[in-house]
Amino acid sequence: MKLKKGDNVMVLAGNDKGKTGEVLEVIPKSNKVIVKGVNVRKKHVKPRKQGEEGGIIESEIAINASKVNVVCPKCGKVTRVGYIKEKDQKIRICKKCEAKID
Repeated sequence: MKLKKGDNVMVLAGNDKGKTGEVLEVIPKSNKVIVKGVNVRKKHVKPRKQGEEGGIIESEIAINASKVNVVCPKCGKVTRVGYIKEKDQKIRICKKCEAKID
C-alpha cells in the first residue's frame, strides 16, 4: 500500500469527492484508510458506566484506498506515488514533479 499515516490525500470518488484531509489510520488487510473529516457518520452511543454520558457522536469511517490519491507537498497537485532507490532505502516520490514525499 502506497499510503501512509499522516499523508495529505484527496478523495477521488463518492459523496466526499474533492475533499482533502490527513490519513489518520491505514488498514492494509482490507485496503482501507480513515481520512480526517471525510466519510463522517453519526453513531448513537449509550452510556455504559455510571456518570458516563451517552449521545450522538460523529466519527470517520474507513473508505477504500483506491478512492484517494496523495497530494504532492511541492506542486500541490493530486498525484500517484512512485519509488526510487537511494542507497539502501526506497523513497516515495511524486510522479508529476519527482519531489520526495515524506
